[in-house]
Amino acid sequence: MQDVFAGRLFRTRGGAVVIGAIAAVLAAILLVAYLKSYRSSVKSGTQPMNVLVAKSLIPRGTSGTLIAQQHLYQVTSVPQSQLKALAIADPKALSGSVTAADVYPGQQLTAGDFTATPVNSIPAQITGSRRAIAISVDATHDVAGVVQTGDHIDMYVSVNNVIKLFASNVLVLSASAGGGNLILRVNTAQAAKFAYAQDFAKFWLVLRPQVGATQTPPSLVNLSTLLTAAPVVGG
Repeated sequence: MQDVFAGRLFRTRGGAVVIGAIAAVLAAILLVAYLKSYRSSVKSGTQPMNVLVAKSLIPRGTSGTLIAQQHLYQVTSVPQSQLKALAIADPKALSGSVTAADVYPGQQLTAGDFTATPVNSIPAQITGSRRAIAISVDATHDVAGVVQTGDHIDMYVSVNNVIKLFASNVLVLSASAGGGNLILRVNTAQAAKFAYAQDFAKFWLVLRPQVGATQTPPSLVNLSTLLTAAPVVGG
């Protein structure tokens, strides 16, 4: 019965008009749905999203912790369509990593710009005016190889029959197995003095306590002061 009615509907002029009207309504509905979907996608693409952007050049090997602490970034809103893949919006995400390549001013910070690194890595421990300098000492002068990475030491310098406190509470950034080669954290104003003493004098290294170390008093010893000084009392 339905097939007969449909056949009559297609064969009459009025039926054709009805069918055309129905088709037009369906087309209008589909068009409205498409436009709504399109507008929604355009709107989502232009919705602002926060991202960290470099303020200035951030060299390769810069600690993520340092970037966060010194605010080497600025929080910027960009359209979602312009957001880079794996973009970083939270400074806390920078912790425990270093930049794998140079990051240029205005560049969005992404997870791909960073690589994992040990928290005690040398680049992560020198900031501002601090520098890392290498020295070498023999087994006798560096406490027979006992000094290890992370230790704090007092350093005495021996030159022209005089021994003097040279530096106190110096952090050892790296110590080779068995001693001999050390990388120390120094102030930039001290670096040249360390380099000169390395070439023209000898260092004596004195290991400090890990906790509760008292301040090391300045001292200078030569033959005269050695012979006239009071007897040394063991610690």
